Amino acid sequence: MRFVLPLLATAIAAHAAAVNAAPTPITLDQAMANPDWIGNPVESAWWGWDSRQVYFKQKRNASAPRDTYQIAGSAAKLVEEKQLANLDSADPVYNRERTRAVLLRNGDLFERDLKTGALTQIVRGTTAASDAQYAADGNHVQFRVGSDWFSWSRSERLVSPVALLRTAKDPDAAPDADFRRDMQLRLITTLAQLKKDKDDTRDQRNTDRAADATRAPLPIYLGDKVTIETSSLSPDGRYMLVVTAAKDGDKRRIGKLPKYVTESGYEETDEERKRVSEAGPLAHQLKLIEVATRKVTELSLDDLPGIKEDPLAAMRVAQKLDPIKGNRAVRFEGREDSIRWSANGARVAVLAQAIDNKDRWIAAVDLGAARLQPLHRLSDAAWVNNRGNDFGWQPDNSTLWYESEESGYAHLYLRTADGKARALTSGKWEESNVTWSGDGQTAYFMCNPKLPGTYEVCSTNTKDGALKELTSLGGVESFALSPDGRKLLVRYSTAYMPTQIGTVSSSGGAVTQLTDTRTADYKAREWIEPQIVPVPSTHGADPVWAKLYRPATLEAGKKYPVVMFVHGAGYLQNVTKRYPVYFREQMFHNLLVQKGYIVIDMDYRASLGYGRNWRTAIYRQMGHPELEDYVDGLNWMVANQQGDVKNVGIYGGSYGGFMTFMALLRAPDQFKSGAALRPVTDWTTYNHEYTANILNTPELDPEAYKVSSPIEYADKLKGNLLIAHGMIDDNVFFQDSVRMAQRFIELKKANWELAPYPLERHGFVHPESWYDEYRRIYELFERTLK
Repeated sequence: MRFVLPLLATAIAAHAAAVNAAPTPITLDQAMANPDWIGNPVESAWWGWDSRQVYFKQKRNASAPRDTYQIAGSAAKLVEEKQLANLDSADPVYNRERTRAVLLRNGDLFERDLKTGALTQIVRGTTAASDAQYAADGNHVQFRVGSDWFSWSRSERLVSPVALLRTAKDPDAAPDADFRRDMQLRLITTLAQLKKDKDDTRDQRNTDRAADATRAPLPIYLGDKVTIETSSLSPDGRYMLVVTAAKDGDKRRIGKLPKYVTESGYEETDEERKRVSEAGPLAHQLKLIEVATRKVTELSLDDLPGIKEDPLAAMRVAQKLDPIKGNRAVRFEGREDSIRWSANGARVAVLAQAIDNKDRWIAAVDLGAARLQPLHRLSDAAWVNNRGNDFGWQPDNSTLWYESEESGYAHLYLRTADGKARALTSGKWEESNVTWSGDGQTAYFMCNPKLPGTYEVCSTNTKDGALKELTSLGGVESFALSPDGRKLLVRYSTAYMPTQIGTVSSSGGAVTQLTDTRTADYKAREWIEPQIVPVPSTHGADPVWAKLYRPATLEAGKKYPVVMFVHGAGYLQNVTKRYPVYFREQMFHNLLVQKGYIVIDMDYRASLGYGRNWRTAIYRQMGHPELEDYVDGLNWMVANQQGDVKNVGIYGGSYGGFMTFMALLRAPDQFKSGAALRPVTDWTTYNHEYTANILNTPELDPEAYKVSSPIEYADKLKGNLLIAHGMIDDNVFFQDSVRMAQRFIELKKANWELAPYPLERHGFVHPESWYDEYRRIYELFERTLK
């Protein structure tokens, strides 16, 4: 392992020279080998408390554990075990003056003095602490353990409970009305006196406890018919917001995932995730609690605009389903995502999402009136993006910042106390991962204004919204602002360089490279630099950006067999200047070019980074716009890259496997061969959170599932097909491929095979499996496309 600190310009120049050199041949065995031979990337990185040192984690060679390294000068050093107790952690929470920071490490809580570096442990426990924040007075730290909230006093060095939530009936609550009980107490005076003595004793105990500051507060009982999803304490300690759901309310069936190759030698089973269904997930309720009095009030959703309107009402009528009565169901997804208090505790905003995901609301809570006050509504006839929903309060405790896709692209907005909103960013590009300066005047974020696949760190200010690109790396993946606000720690990569780190001034400038973890063997190789090209759309869409792998010079008059790669996840961006998630596939594409193929990898419609219309083009028709894009890509390869229209192969995993099926089954005369890896074959078997956004639910919108599921087109198979699937895949179940295999058997289809992998889940981890899978793909293409 080697760490160097060359100037970034030198590294870029060396990389450019490598592009012009002849590519180094790669074998399939090496491409699919354990990636340790490449040099393990920087997985995460964070600042030290003094802004003069950084830490990062990296996988250990030939082993699974991750090691922590420190850079405090010109060299990276392994953090020794004896140093772990004083280690900083990522994502500290700063006080208002940024003189102190709360750290969460291994579930324990610490406070760092940013002037002296002194570290004080707040809590050490077997149950992890979470959701740490500074109290409004700056002298206390509030945090949660399980469902209980605590406060740590710096002066007293004392941890005290603030609010203890219980999902049980209040034992002191008056019993339900009962005529026999009333009669007994009226007729039997001894019973009445015993009850009075018990009640008086309880009241006195509670009074004494409330008056004694050394005692823990009484529990807050929410009843025994709910579960606590999340909770949030106001910084002034006066109020809590609690998100609940009905206990045992999710009746969806959980299947069993069989495992055949086990340590015990017997077959075993795990529980599967739940499938997409009109029955789930459960609706949430939002409760406001006055901490001092323990008063619990369920907040009504009635004031959310459009909450009573069902955008899918016509479908319910068509399917003879019962109409929605009252409000649509909503969810508040996690404290960090859904509840944000101002620093003084006077204001709070919540983010609610309709379960049908056609609406997203940001609302303030009138704490005195216990009522929601709508601040912003985002609606989408398809579905509201699950990304780009961050929000919070500015240091003035009255200005709200938030992200919204309302312009068609994800951008940053401010809303002042008078209700006026303005955009801080705009244009046909997207911002993400917002970090604010301590004074709230500058926002730092990821941006791609030059090209959709070129990512930099940008900033803007609240005064005039001027946009500034702070880096010129092209492949920034994430960043962190230093505690003193003067520098950025940047994680970045290139097409053939796994993620590294560097630092740059927070006002922009040259980046100082801190690491290069690549091995000498890997660095010595010359790779085919993918060309990022715009493929024209014949369907009115923007250009479809793609990566092209081809020889430096095409042989005159030769027709090259075409291989088309389809990235997974659907909403993912693979055509970027970053080191790809599919780095093995990228090496495989080098091998294919060596063997006489040309390869194209496309960011089809629905891919991330291209705005709302691109994202939602597949609503109710998964696999249709994407296939149009791949046909456009094929025609472009034939017209511009000497592609052989008669010899076209396609492959990909997960969503890419699904698209391989759609290509071979819906365009069987254009795609001769395909490899569908861990593919979805029937969207009714996938999860609710992803699928219901795009296709609604099977009960409500059966036609959308029918036109979007490859199993419905199984009879159209003409070409050559490989299906490869991990048998313990807990994302896309192996059952998907087994059901498709049975369809092909019943239809008497030929030229297909199913390769099962008994010890692999959704993402393969064993080099032997990788090799076997890609050997089969390579042999399929060699056998059928040449």
